Amino acid sequence: MRKIIWLLSVLSLISFSACSENQSGKFKGELRIAGGTAHLDVMKEVAEKIMKENPGVNVSIAGGGSGVGIKQVGEGIIEIGNSGRDLKQSEIDTYGLVPHKMAIDGIAVIVNPKSKINQLTSEQIKDIFTGKIKNWKELGGANKTINVYTRDEKSGTRTTFESLLLGKGTKIVKSANYVKSNGEMKTSVSNDADAIGYTAVGYLDETVKALPVDGIEPSLENVKERKYKVQRYLYMVTKGEPRGLTKHFIDTVLSPYGQEVVKKNHYIPVK
Repeated sequence: MRKIIWLLSVLSLISFSACSENQSGKFKGELRIAGGTAHLDVMKEVAEKIMKENPGVNVSIAGGGSGVGIKQVGEGIIEIGNSGRDLKQSEIDTYGLVPHKMAIDGIAVIVNPKSKINQLTSEQIKDIFTGKIKNWKELGGANKTINVYTRDEKSGTRTTFESLLLGKGTKIVKSANYVKSNGEMKTSVSNDADAIGYTAVGYLDETVKALPVDGIEPSLENVKERKYKVQRYLYMVTKGEPRGLTKHFIDTVLSPYGQEVVKKNHYIPVK
């Protein structure tokens, strides 16, 4: 029975069969997708629809972060690289990459639900993540050391968080704990009473507390109305203009059906 292959390592994506459209109008072949983890639930649902409609198609999906998705699609290892940050001009020039906007996402600062902290200013957030503020007591919380959680440098979520809240060139405190995905970030903060981290708004649930930043809550409505400033586009990236099965997948994500999937997964549609 065919199914989406969830790969823990993008290195497992190297196998490839050509993608084409047969005489009946059905697609066949393999489509490989990897990169930003904020995209995964949307990718999975769209892939299931396409495979059901096209029995000759298999879609493999992996995370790894935006940097991995961009590099892998540029090197031709995958067909679609998911990115939660804008492409660098050097990446466009080197690989001939083309970004396709699929959704708008906010990035929320999160703490454990048991935390006494209910909001922070952008300056306080910067001081926490750079190590200037080290104890929750300095912010009106418990007399406990702040446990900072962050993503690695390949993460588009981290890139956006740093550029919009910490400032260019600012370094996150060396004692920070590193996690590999938005889902792992949420789990880590939910299990650590003294934690602070950040994740895509689409991942928020009752297991973590999302904090207002400068008095503005990271709600979908505030992201949509541009009141909440810590936001970004989610992209599907291709090497050159997409064709065949790759184009069909992207077109499906951008169709009314696909944009409803985006909305259902707590992101803002771009269409």
